[in-house]
Amino acid sequence: MKTKYRYTPLFESGELRHAGFRPENIAALVEEGVIERVKHGYYRLSYAADLEEEQLIALLYPDGVICRYSALCHFGYSDWTPSAWDIAVDRNTSKARFNIEYPPISPFYMTKEHLAYGVMQDDFNGIMLNVFDRDRLICEVIRSERKIDAEIFCKAVQAYVNYERRSIPRLIEYASKRGMSKRVEERVGIWLV
Repeated sequence: MKTKYRYTPLFESGELRHAGFRPENIAALVEEGVIERVKHGYYRLSYAADLEEEQLIALLYPDGVICRYSALCHFGYSDWTPSAWDIAVDRNTSKARFNIEYPPISPFYMTKEHLAYGVMQDDFNGIMLNVFDRDRLICEVIRSERKIDAEIFCKAVQAYVNYERRSIPRLIEYASKRGMSKRVEERVGIWLV
């Protein structure tokens, strides 16, 4: 039986062990500069040290969804660039996955059910990442209204309302799933009159 290997500049220590490397061999490769440690259990080839943040996020968090400030910036709903990537993940995800220095990550924990709708893939500097669609994003922004800068909140809702392809029925559907239909109708409705 052939073992199927995937080519990626980022790999786990288990993959190295499976390939015959012992922990002391891995440590020696790090010491010699052949590979470098990205975070506990994850390594990359030294030549791949110049990976873009988007590439690392795609490799480290394929199950994550770009949300909040990062998504607002991506869609042009905010001109403020966040200092960390906001990523929605399953609430049962180990917090240790986010103990990395680079790229800076700000996780938001949700149930699997809430991560299963309103998600699309979009191009982030040539890398396809999961992101909440615009309707779901505004739903989540309204849900987090007290935690988001008031000016950014207002600009984001206004930008959404001015977006030609917005879907108010889909927004209301998402709001219903999040148990906040009335709140969303109140916040978006004032901009639609």
